[in-house]
Amino acid sequence: MKTYAATLYEGTFSVGLDKKFVRIDRNDPPAKGALKLSLNPFLIHTSERNYLFDCGIGEFGEDTGPETIRENLNEHGLSEFDITDIFLSHLHYDHIGGLAHRESGYWELTFPDANIWVSKKGWEKVIAKEEYYDAEKTEFISFLDAKADLNFLDEEDQPYPDITVKKIGGHTEFHQVLLFDDGKQKYMQAGDVIGTKGAINRKYAAKYDFEPKVSQQRREELAKKAFEEGFVIMSYHEDRNPLFKLTGYEDKTGYSTENIDSYVPA
Repeated sequence: MKTYAATLYEGTFSVGLDKKFVRIDRNDPPAKGALKLSLNPFLIHTSERNYLFDCGIGEFGEDTGPETIRENLNEHGLSEFDITDIFLSHLHYDHIGGLAHRESGYWELTFPDANIWVSKKGWEKVIAKEEYYDAEKTEFISFLDAKADLNFLDEEDQPYPDITVKKIGGHTEFHQVLLFDDGKQKYMQAGDVIGTKGAINRKYAAKYDFEPKVSQQRREELAKKAFEEGFVIMSYHEDRNPLFKLTGYEDKTGYSTENIDSYVPA
């Protein structure tokens, strides 16, 4: 089977200052003062490996759990045991919560055979904290530290010939861009630095970022790279069209885009 990428949509949520992910319809607005965020783990299937770029929120949202990503994988003829590698753009729990669950009453790895690839310095920073958000999530991260097959990435790394990971900072201190390039297909996932399709043509410095100006600068640099080198952008928080290419550029209007459909095997 040919190499392809697919969106594993988990749902759309209203997220307020309390950081709770409350499920809403894709067409509904968020609560007053809250953000509207969709969650889209991405699958890249090759003849040798099945990669995930980020893995969803797991059990940490309203009406969420590992069954969603299992059902999404099943549409591609895959199970959680077929995932060979999971690359994490950063360590916010809506991107890594899917790594473990407690369906049987105790913590278990959702993807038991997967290598987990994470920023070495980013992981060290999280583990050094007394609390990771709250007691439940601290227990979760401690379980992963003890039981997951963690593989630590340098600030620029290439663990496989078709995967390159680079520290970009911005949204978090050790935020990474995840790049797939097998010589034929190219995919870029930049976590929350390019979280939505609309972020491409907006010039903004978000107050919720670790370094807002750095995030803005990296977003512009990565958009330029995606346009010039032909990367398909994977936007983790996009509602409707999380896979897209940049097809043109005008000084006044910015980039033009083309939506890319997720591939679903027949």
